Amino acid sequence: MPYLSRIRLNPLRTKAQRMLRNPQVLHAAILGGLSRQPVDERVLWRLENYQHHLAVLVLTQSTPSWEHLVEQAGWSAADEPQALTKPYEPLLDQIQRGRTFAFRLKANPTGATKKPERPSEAQSLRLAANRPRGIRVAHRKLPDQINWLVERLNRSGCAVLSDTVDGNDVPAVRVTDRERLRFHKNDHRTPAPPVVLESVTFDGLLRVDDPTLARNALLAGIGTAKAYGFGLLTLAPPQPTEAP
Repeated sequence: MPYLSRIRLNPLRTKAQRMLRNPQVLHAAILGGLSRQPVDERVLWRLENYQHHLAVLVLTQSTPSWEHLVEQAGWSAADEPQALTKPYEPLLDQIQRGRTFAFRLKANPTGATKKPERPSEAQSLRLAANRPRGIRVAHRKLPDQINWLVERLNRSGCAVLSDTVDGNDVPAVRVTDRERLRFHKNDHRTPAPPVVLESVTFDGLLRVDDPTLARNALLAGIGTAKAYGFGLLTLAPPQPTEAP
C-alpha cells in the first residue's frame, strides 16, 4: 500500500542546509527512511515552501520511518508532530473519470532532439555516431514548458482545463516557480561536471479522462530526474470560484 508523508525541515540546521543545497543529499536521507535496503521501490518526493514552514512530501510504496530525518534536519523536541504519514489509497479511490482536481507538479521538462542548439562535447560525439539517437535536452522557454506539461498530462490520462484570457482559451496553469539547479552528486566540487536541471513548478486544474493512466501517473511520477525531487503529481479538491 502506498503512503504519502510530510516531514518538516528546519532550515537553520546544518544538515537541512546541506539537503536544501544538494538534492542528492536529501534523496539519500529519504531512502534511509525505508527498512528494505537497498531500496527497490519507486520513491517520489518534492520540497514544499509553505507560508510559515518548509517541508518535504514523500510518496513511498511501503511504510516509512522518518525519525532520523526529524533528528538530523527538523525540530526533534517540538510538541507538535514533525512527520505525518497517511495511506494514499483513499486519494487513488477518488480518481474517477470526469472528476476535476487542482494539481501541483514540480517537473524537469525535457525532450529528445537530434539538433540541439549548443551541444556539449559528449552530446556531439553521440550525434556523430552512424545511427544517432536523439539526446535529451531541457525545455527552457515558458511556452515550451507549458506545452510539455499539457502533453505529459494528456499521456497520463488527464486533460488540463482551459481558462479565458483576453478572449483566448489558454491552459488553466500557473507557473509558480522556475529556477536552474546546479549541484555535484557527492556534495562537493569534483573534476566531473555538475548536474544541471531546469526546475518548474506548475499549479493548475485538470480533468481525469482515463482513471487507470491517472493512477499510474500518481504512483510512478511524471518526467525525468525523479531522484532529485521532480515528478510527484499531487491533487486536491478545486477551490470554488468567488463570485464577482
